[in-house]
Amino acid sequence: MNRTHRRRRHVRLTALTGCAVLAFGLAAVPQASAAHGRGGDQARAVLPAGDGWGSAEGSVTGGAAAGRGDVVTVSTREELATALAEGGDTPKIIRVDGTIDANTDAAGRPLTCEDYAVDGYTLEGYLAAYDPEVWGRDAEPSGPLEDARVASAARQKERVVLPVGSNTTIIGIGRDARLLGATLDVRRAENVIIRNLTFEDSFDCFPQWDPTDGDLGAWNSEYDSLVLYGSRHVWVDHNTFTDGRRPDAEQPEYFGRLFQQHDGQLDIVRGSDLVTVSWNVFTEHDKTILLGNSDGAAADDRGKLRTTFHHNLFHNVNERAPRVRYGQVDVYNNHFRQDAGARYGYSWGIGIESALVAEYNAFTLPRDVAPAQVLHRWTAGTSVTERGNWVNHRPVDLLGAYQRANPDAPLGDDAGWRPELRDRVDHPLVVPLLVDRWAGAGRLR
Repeated sequence: MNRTHRRRRHVRLTALTGCAVLAFGLAAVPQASAAHGRGGDQARAVLPAGDGWGSAEGSVTGGAAAGRGDVVTVSTREELATALAEGGDTPKIIRVDGTIDANTDAAGRPLTCEDYAVDGYTLEGYLAAYDPEVWGRDAEPSGPLEDARVASAARQKERVVLPVGSNTTIIGIGRDARLLGATLDVRRAENVIIRNLTFEDSFDCFPQWDPTDGDLGAWNSEYDSLVLYGSRHVWVDHNTFTDGRRPDAEQPEYFGRLFQQHDGQLDIVRGSDLVTVSWNVFTEHDKTILLGNSDGAAADDRGKLRTTFHHNLFHNVNERAPRVRYGQVDVYNNHFRQDAGARYGYSWGIGIESALVAEYNAFTLPRDVAPAQVLHRWTAGTSVTERGNWVNHRPVDLLGAYQRANPDAPLGDDAGWRPELRDRVDHPLVVPLLVDRWAGAGRLR
């Protein structure tokens, strides 16, 4: 019997009702989500063996081997930037204490969008110059005000994008560690752990208007909360990602389109590989998670982007949970929860050469969201393995629902591989109890 079948014996698929559900939920407290370091120190935790793609080919240890002098506690943007820049690839542990606002100057004073603006950029001037009634709809903006927007955006980028190197653990202290307006950029790095942080409102002061984007045009912004770019062996665990103080629902519309100041919450792109994303909360966002940022990136991405998502909560996210190109991606035991009235496009986006396996997840959907909406096909000739998923406490054939609703855009039913690296698989009926209780920042055990 192969390893996959041995593991599948542990999938809990018995019918659970009434008191049995309660008893099972109480008994099914999550196992320890990490192999702890000395004295049970969460800062020295490593990814357990068999826990998703991140555990393949050597696992993830981050800064667990850091010496005493390479463990630092930071509470300001300058302290965090300095800690990230020091020590090269020497193992390091960075402990985040409290809220760090990336939009601050060297003295810690808050910076506004006006502080970054240069060369005469103002939003009012930009709107006047590139109004479709003035500029038209056939070409992207160009000229002095677009140049000023680009220069202003570069100034903000210098403050908010924080590079993360190899052999690093970044972990929040306690329940209230928060990165406000920041992007952690894990670029061409190896062996990185990100845990117990709230990422809030990574916003772009200077979105670009593109009248050629879609039928009506669109505002496009920069800055994901966390970017993995050409990086390997990364563990993202027990974090919360949220738009927080600046929800899209409260933003204005210009030229009839939402003035979108947020990009993604987590992007895994350009040959990143062997990633485990576990016990996180992704909430109140539009374009949530992207694996592979271009159909034309086959040279970087083919055979890579192998990622596991398990025991995450996706709450009121509109799309990309995740959207997948190229990679073998395992999505199991997650809870997808939409409130009535929240925008919802789809959860699983099936793109070019994607190989998504989606099993034993739980969906809590309002009446106006049909199960057929969960899947979205971006590229013809693609496939997905989908089984064992439940919607509103009942098993539902999500792929079958999609096929019936989209007879002219069919999906194949076999992603071409079977996951083996699952350290636990829970019954979908109990997944909401576990995930809603234990996922997110401030809930490490």
